[in-house]
Amino acid sequence: MFTPPYTHPLNLQATLKQRGFALLPAADVASLSGCTLNDLLALNESWSRLGADNYLKDGGKYRSRRHGSCVVSGSGVKPVPHRAHWQPVEYNALHGGMERMFEPLEDATLSGALRAVLAWLGGLSSHLRSPQDWFTEVHQFRIDTAGGIGRPTPEGAHRDGVDLVAVFLVARERVKGGETRVFEADAPGGQRFTLTEPWSVLLLDDARMIHETTPIQPAGEASELRGYRDTLVVTLRSNGFQDAV
Repeated sequence: MFTPPYTHPLNLQATLKQRGFALLPAADVASLSGCTLNDLLALNESWSRLGADNYLKDGGKYRSRRHGSCVVSGSGVKPVPHRAHWQPVEYNALHGGMERMFEPLEDATLSGALRAVLAWLGGLSSHLRSPQDWFTEVHQFRIDTAGGIGRPTPEGAHRDGVDLVAVFLVARERVKGGETRVFEADAPGGQRFTLTEPWSVLLLDDARMIHETTPIQPAGEASELRGYRDTLVVTLRSNGFQDAV
C-alpha cells in the first residue's frame, strides 16, 4: 500500500490550486473544522444503519448508503428537504441519468461535528473560487465483501460535476485493496495511495481531477467475517444542485 502524500495544513489552499488535490490526516481535519477527533469518531456507529443501494446496475449487493443535501453559506449549514441524487451520464456513465432516492441522513448524524466539517469545506470552496452559497450533498457509503468483492466506484474513474469533492475514510475493517487513484483530467499525471486512517480526507478540485478507488476483497484469517470500507463523500457545487432536466 502506498502512503498518502499528506499536505501541511498551512499549504492546503496552495496545494489544491497548484496540484488539484490534497490529503490531510485526521488530526488536521479536526483542527481545521474546529471539532475534536473524538467528535468525528462518534459519528462512525451510524454507518451500521445504512440502507441498501438498490440502483446498482452491475447487480451487486455490496453497497449501502444514506444521502442528504444542504446549503452551506458562510458558517451556516441549512438542510433542504430530502431529494433524489442525480448525475448526468457525462459524469457517471453507469448510473447517470437516474433519479436515485436513497434513505436520508439520520438527524443525529447531521450534528455539530458534521456541520462543522461542512462549514469548513464551504469556507475552503469559497477561498478556492469566490464567497458564495455552496449546494452540498453528503453521502455515507459502506462497501462490504459479503459477496466476495465490493466496488467503491463501480462507474470507474470519473468526475462528479461539482466544484470540490471531499472523500473521508471513516473505517476499514478486514479488507485488502481499496487503493485510491487520482488523475489529471487534461494531462497524463496521476498518483495512487491507500487511505487507512479514520477521518483522513482526500480533497479534489473536481474540474481538474478524475478519481476512482479499486475493489476490496476479504483479508485476514477471519475472512469469513464480512469486511467493509466506510467513507463519507461530500460534494460542493456553485449555482445549484444537479437535478434531472
